Amino acid sequence: MRKFIATIFLILLTQQLMAQVENQMEVPGMSSKDIIYANVDGLDLALDIYMPESVENPPLVVYVHGGAWQRGTKNSESPLQFVEHGFALASIDFRQSTQAHFPAQIHDIKAAVRFLRANANSYGINASKIAIAGNSSGAHLATLVGVSNGHAELEGSLGDHLNTSSDVQSILSYFGAHDLTSILGQSTLFGLGVRVPALQLLLGGQPEEEPELAQLASPVFHAEPSDPPLLLLHGDQDRQMPIDQSYQMETAYKELGLDVVFDVVIGAGHGGQEFYEPVYLERAITFLRRTIGNN
Repeated sequence: MRKFIATIFLILLTQQLMAQVENQMEVPGMSSKDIIYANVDGLDLALDIYMPESVENPPLVVYVHGGAWQRGTKNSESPLQFVEHGFALASIDFRQSTQAHFPAQIHDIKAAVRFLRANANSYGINASKIAIAGNSSGAHLATLVGVSNGHAELEGSLGDHLNTSSDVQSILSYFGAHDLTSILGQSTLFGLGVRVPALQLLLGGQPEEEPELAQLASPVFHAEPSDPPLLLLHGDQDRQMPIDQSYQMETAYKELGLDVVFDVVIGAGHGGQEFYEPVYLERAITFLRRTIGNN
C-alpha cells in the first residue's frame, strides 16, 4: 500500500512540475507580483496580476491553481494564453487544506475578488465583469465561488473591502470536482488514492462523516437561476477526477435553463497541454469574450 501511495505521489509531483515548465513562458505584457490582498492570523495572502500588451482597461480573469487543495502556489501555473488574447489575469494564493479546513479557501478567494474589484482603477483593469477559472481542485473552488454569489456562509470577513461585491460573472472549470458527496463513488482506484486523503484534509473527515460540510462544499447544490455562465472542460481519459463530476454540473445548470458549455477533451487525462490546443483555447477565449467582453 505504501508503494502504491508513493507511486501516486511521484506521478502527481511529475504532473505539477510539467505544468510549471509548460507555464514558464514569457509574460506577454506587464506584471505586478506579490500583491497582498488580505492577512489572516498573521499570514499574508498574495496575488500576481498579468496585463496584456496594448489593451486599455482589460477585463479580468481570476485564476485558482490546483494541487488537491493542499499544494501549489500562484506561481505553479498561470494560463498566460488568456493574457495573450487581451485579458488581464490575476493568479492568487490562498490557504491550503494543510493550513485550514474548508471553507477557508473560499473565504480567501472571495476576499481576493473584492480586493481586485475595489482596486481596479489602481491596476488598470476592468472589474465591472470578472471571470473566475481554475483546474482540478482549483476548478472546484473557482466554480463554488462562481455559484455562491451572495452566500453569507461562504463570503467570509477577510480583507479591507467587505462592502465591495465578490460576485463573478463567468466561470471556467478545467477538469474540476463539483459534487464531493458523490466523487468517491465515481472514482477509480487511482483516484481514490488521491481523493481520500485530500478530502480528509479539506473537510476534516470523509464526506459521509461530514455530510453537511461536503454538501456546502459542492457546487452542484448551489446552482440557482441567477448563476453566471459556465464553461466546463474535462478529459475523457481522466483517471484522477471523474468526468461524471462535470456531467453532474452540466446537468444542474441545464435543469435551470442556465448558460453552460461542456467541452469533452478527447484523449486527455488529468491536465496537460491538450486543454490549451487551438481548438479548445479558441472556445475558451470565445466564451470569455461573450461573457465578460474583451474590453
